[in-house]
Amino acid sequence: MLPGSIQITGETLSGAEIKDICDSLKENSVRLLSIRGCQLSDRDFGRVCRGVAESHSLAQLNMNLGVVSTINRTKHLADALKTNRSIQTLFLHGSPLLDAGLVTLNTALSTHPSLVSLDLGDCMLGDEALRLICAMLPPDGAKSACPTGLRELTLSANPSITTKGWARLAIAVAHSSQLRVLNLDYNPLGDQIAGMLAVAVASSRTLEVLDLEGTGLTNQSAQVFLEMVENYPTCLRVLVLAENAISPELQQQISDLLSEGEEEDDKEGEARGSAANPTREKTAWIPHSNSHPQMVLLTSGLGESLLAETEM
Repeated sequence: MLPGSIQITGETLSGAEIKDICDSLKENSVRLLSIRGCQLSDRDFGRVCRGVAESHSLAQLNMNLGVVSTINRTKHLADALKTNRSIQTLFLHGSPLLDAGLVTLNTALSTHPSLVSLDLGDCMLGDEALRLICAMLPPDGAKSACPTGLRELTLSANPSITTKGWARLAIAVAHSSQLRVLNLDYNPLGDQIAGMLAVAVASSRTLEVLDLEGTGLTNQSAQVFLEMVENYPTCLRVLVLAENAISPELQQQISDLLSEGEEEDDKEGEARGSAANPTREKTAWIPHSNSHPQMVLLTSGLGESLLAETEM
């Protein structure tokens, strides 16, 4: 457990427990609040949101697994985010937001001064929601309502998004000036959309991680990514292709090429850093397991992991 963190999973929260959470938020002693999968009354949800609004210390808020279950709760959360200025990471995975919920949250999300990591996986989103999300990925030189721009975006398991919506996202990713991590796992993308994403990755100057696990891809998609990695300079360091109809050989070829590129960049970065700025911190990519070398845990240059709690 992180210092200054409250992490509760799958419990029914009493009024007394909610009061303790709110008091801690008001005292600015909490950096991570996670109430994923918890049951609480609408009144208590409103109390928590008011505490979030008043907190100056809260950096990460996890309301995964259906905590934001109604449009009224979405409105409470939007009001809290409009006032809060400290949250960097927001988890809403598994919340039935629908497009209407994103419309409600849009102004609060897009104008938040600190938000850089957003998880909207399994939120029943469609093309209208994705259009709003794309506006949070401002391109270089563009005027945008989003002060910072998202660095990490999760849109896993939102099957209602159409080819048109994914095409819009591919364009936004290609020109985003900030996005580093994009998780699209368990969406029915197929080879056509994967081809669009490959073009976006080749154009992007920032994207380092792309998760396409379980997205209906075949060797056709993998071959496109392989040729991209072989022939074009790219920032991509991690491409997750597990649970697709892709041969292990192709996956290994892509992984090897990405590893080679990372090693070369590390050597160049060390040479530049030792000459110009020996104390400069850099992004660290930590392997998740030996059996899946392409899976990683992201540790950002902000000094702490933006995704300190990665479980859904």
